[in-house]
Amino acid sequence: MSEANTIETTDITPLAIAGRHLQSRLVVGTGKYQDHEVMQRAIDASGADCVTVAVRRERLVDAEGRSLLDFLDTDRITILPNTAGCFTAEDAVRVSRLGRELLDQLGNPGRDWVKLEVLGDKTTLLPDPVGTLEACRELVADGFHVLCYASDDPRLAVALRDAGAASVMPAGSPIGSGRGINNPHAIALLLELLKDPAQGGDPNYPVIVDAGVGTPSDVTMAMELGADGVLLNTGIAHAKDPVRMAHAMRLALESGYHGARSGRIPMRRYASASSPFEGVISTIPGE
Repeated sequence: MSEANTIETTDITPLAIAGRHLQSRLVVGTGKYQDHEVMQRAIDASGADCVTVAVRRERLVDAEGRSLLDFLDTDRITILPNTAGCFTAEDAVRVSRLGRELLDQLGNPGRDWVKLEVLGDKTTLLPDPVGTLEACRELVADGFHVLCYASDDPRLAVALRDAGAASVMPAGSPIGSGRGINNPHAIALLLELLKDPAQGGDPNYPVIVDAGVGTPSDVTMAMELGADGVLLNTGIAHAKDPVRMAHAMRLALESGYHGARSGRIPMRRYASASSPFEGVISTIPGE
């Protein structure tokens, strides 16, 4: 392969969302780590330049009085406030406004962004579709760029996009479950409806798989399905070695990104020899 055709792991087009470009297509969380130092090292290892912070539930100050924000390079990293722990549209809208006020003080570009979560119950942590759609509409009207955590229901994804969501973020599986992508067919259909112009979609509309990721192979699968990025937290934070796992997730995303754009071979029922049979040396008389 000539030098001009060599693919570098850094040859990944930035992810465009609401007029802003993220250099990394991996978005990571800041919760569940054993301490701020491990979180900081894991974020660095992931290569992420956008991290999500739970405004309502996250303890921004630890037992020693240290702020989580002091461990984030807020000049480089876009902070994406999220509404984790909200179970009504009203609560999610209120928390979103709190996040905007906090980031306004920092001058961070994420101040008008929100990762919207309106949960249906505390057992499954699956999104409430009605509440999510209601909150999305209100926040868009209030000037937010809304990244919507949603189920893998393709029709709900279309409704959220049409309500003005800057990105739809379907769950691969329930939050923190580590089960990966339960229904790749649903994700594939969702992507088709949102991105295929023949279906009224836009190829540039950003879709990020969010929740349930447990292993690097889950990240690769999401990207190979056609997702524009992956958001995860527990898969890194609760790994035995969070920093090494963060690095692995970064490589997995790069692999899936390039694999999706390489044009995979078709699946066949029977084998297809890598080398031709004609001209091979035979030890059988008469052949």
